Amino acid sequence: MSQTIGFRSPEEWERVAKERLEKGAFEYIQSGAGIEETLQSNTEGFKQWKIVPRVLRNVSKVDLTKDILGTVSPVPFALAPVGFQTIIHQEGELAAAKAAAIHQVPYTVSTVSTSSMEEIAKVMGDAPRFFQLYWPSDDDIALSFVKRAEKCGYSAIFVTVDTPILGFREQDKQNQYFPLSKGQGLGNYLTDPVFKEKAKLITEETQEAIAEVSSRLFNPSLTWENVKWLRSKTNLPIVLKGILHAGDAKLAMDHGVNGIVVSNHGGRQLDGSISSIDALPAIVDEVKGQIDILFDGGIRRGSDVIKALALGADSVLIGRLFAYGLTNGQDGVETVITQLIAEIQSALALSGETDLSSLQQIEVVKT
Repeated sequence: MSQTIGFRSPEEWERVAKERLEKGAFEYIQSGAGIEETLQSNTEGFKQWKIVPRVLRNVSKVDLTKDILGTVSPVPFALAPVGFQTIIHQEGELAAAKAAAIHQVPYTVSTVSTSSMEEIAKVMGDAPRFFQLYWPSDDDIALSFVKRAEKCGYSAIFVTVDTPILGFREQDKQNQYFPLSKGQGLGNYLTDPVFKEKAKLITEETQEAIAEVSSRLFNPSLTWENVKWLRSKTNLPIVLKGILHAGDAKLAMDHGVNGIVVSNHGGRQLDGSISSIDALPAIVDEVKGQIDILFDGGIRRGSDVIKALALGADSVLIGRLFAYGLTNGQDGVETVITQLIAEIQSALALSGETDLSSLQQIEVVKT
């Protein structure tokens, strides 16, 4: 890793990204839906939860090792699925995946990555990785994506369930910006044999390919029956990303999934919905440890990670923070990961604990 990138706060990473990226690209990453009430509540919500630390405990050795969906990780976080990463840096997903692999941090590949899942797997070697599925309107293509992920070493399928349609994203509408329309995020589709057969692309000219992918990208008719069907088609762990209601957490368990991600899509879908951190306790009470609970939304610092884990999450996902780092390519993502690990170690020790297995013994109160 380059040693030229010094410490940067999350706010500084965001400022650098704003300086380096074109307006449409930056606001696509940074903004939320509507008036951004939910986007703001994700981060502000953490400030309402306070850690009550314990003292006079031997915290000379801290262990951050965590099992994430059956994968042993040296840290309690994975990199979240972030689509269209080539709008941030020319190497896009490949740079972020290499950075994750260096630290053995699990990396989640988006359906709308510009590099294919096979290309990303190749640069990661044996490092842990997951595949995120935006379930297309064609089940045959969805299953083809899953089978490809099985073949190239992905250890879980994350099905995003909070995006049957796009949220009303005012900044993107004002900028008339959507990366797919610029030819980004086509990697998995243009390398998929089932899609290519069904689309019957004469060439892979961008506009024709964009139109074919756009017509299949989202599936507003998706239901629990689709989850049941997918469960019968793969032995990989299935994780539903976008759960905010305890009733949906119960349905997820009833349908045989292995985990859920408590998430509101970074505030980019339904504005005015509950923050991820406020949704977490009720879902933890419902799940009672029967399946893995991952947490996504608003995490910027190590103390945020500790709060989410203390409230019952098994692990967390990091999204915007590493995306801002990606403006510096692989080195930037590595720096973000290194900083976050150091912050988590510090926050864990100062809370009075030395490993994550006892973290839920830490008292966290809402003020």
